[in-house]
Amino acid sequence: MAMVEQRVSRRAWPPLLHKVVKTVRAHGLFEPGHHLLVAVSGGPDSVALLTLLHHLVPRWRLQLTAVHFNYGLRGLESDEDQAFVMSLCEALQVPLRCVSLDARTRPQRVSLQAQARDVRYRAMARLAEDVGADRIVVGHTADDQAETIVLWMLRGAGITGLAGMPVQRDEKIIRPLYEVRRRDLLEFLDATGQTYRQDSSNAKPIYARNRIRHQLLPLLSQLAPAAIDALCRMGDLCREDDRYLEDQTASLCASLVQPDGVGGYFIDRLGLQVQPLALQRRLLRDVFRRMHPSRRPPSLATIEAVHRLLSSKRGGERHCPGDVHVQVTPNALLVLPAHALALPQESEGVVKRHLVQIPSVIEWAGTSQRIRVQEGTREAAHQLSVSPGWVMIVDADVLSYPLHIRPWRAGDRFVPSGMKGRSKKLQDYFMDLKIPVSQRRRIPILDSPQGIVGVLGFRQDERFQVSGRTRRCVVIRMDEVSVTEGVH
Repeated sequence: MAMVEQRVSRRAWPPLLHKVVKTVRAHGLFEPGHHLLVAVSGGPDSVALLTLLHHLVPRWRLQLTAVHFNYGLRGLESDEDQAFVMSLCEALQVPLRCVSLDARTRPQRVSLQAQARDVRYRAMARLAEDVGADRIVVGHTADDQAETIVLWMLRGAGITGLAGMPVQRDEKIIRPLYEVRRRDLLEFLDATGQTYRQDSSNAKPIYARNRIRHQLLPLLSQLAPAAIDALCRMGDLCREDDRYLEDQTASLCASLVQPDGVGGYFIDRLGLQVQPLALQRRLLRDVFRRMHPSRRPPSLATIEAVHRLLSSKRGGERHCPGDVHVQVTPNALLVLPAHALALPQESEGVVKRHLVQIPSVIEWAGTSQRIRVQEGTREAAHQLSVSPGWVMIVDADVLSYPLHIRPWRAGDRFVPSGMKGRSKKLQDYFMDLKIPVSQRRRIPILDSPQGIVGVLGFRQDERFQVSGRTRRCVVIRMDEVSVTEGVH
């Protein structure tokens, strides 16, 4: 008897619901017993979505919570949309959360629609956590997918853009109407007598998506009646290719990209340059996207500018949109938030310049180390060299005075020992060692009128090394090294 009742209940479903359930099962969008947070604007797509899901509640033991966002951009019309959704949810006995959002304040070059989408998704994520929802459900249809693909195609997007919207995003946001045409939803609403609201802004030709919806896609459908289905099929094919390339990029990032420690990233320049151009671009895009507060990918123009810098023999640096600073050295590419380039004010007074007396003991606040400086014979210097901690011995007769210990400054160069007389920017030296920007000004530099004598704790300048003619030495000892290579 129970089986008969179950079959009757299933046959009572609207025909469109069977198609939606097929999509849900094929992609594993949600399961019986799940709590779904459903975004309901009051338009035909979201109203049909909520109504269809409501049919599933008894059989799938679903718990529904609706959310309506009011941006207040259309005055009375926005308030009437909210009142309609409240009435609908009351009739269906679905709990409703109405949320007021502000999309007017937005970053430069971000459209009102893009900002509204970003704040909406962030708000849905917070609300889903608040109510304990397993999934966030949105009402995008096959027509929305086709519009998105055409929009990105006209912008010159690559495979990622041509893939359009995924049926499931970030494992939480799902699109059960992904394979349903809008005309089928309208027929369903008309057949059931369910009313809905029309957003007047969707008819305005000032938005590119509206022109695609009302002008371009109808024309394409006249030329090829299956145009919408063909565009969606192309999106599915591109998504599979995109997923493969994303997996390759993730593997590449794991081996070539390291966090800087201040919100930036070190990239192995030589390792990146031997990769196919497609993977180089994707890796750069992935790093930039990580640094954006909304994980928004950079423009192609930004990626191409950085790639030109990467390919340049001289290297260099560039400030990119989104307050991202890029520095390229012979071996590394450093992508930093611009604020990380500035030394915090509290450090200015801490890592100050010290005049070096011989002998003397200097308390270096930058690394909380004690630096001892003394002069002696070559034999005495050799005995001191076996002392605990880091030791540097320089030829006193080739030094000029006064000596100072100071923090690193932009433009500093020195001749690292073992480099056969070749000089190197200290900035590049730090980058090669993967020393985070936040720690560089903490490192003590021994300076003379002739230039840098040594990077204390790391390496001395080759010009001041002891030789067979050395008689007098200056010995610099540090208790221990507290800034290390590759600290993250």
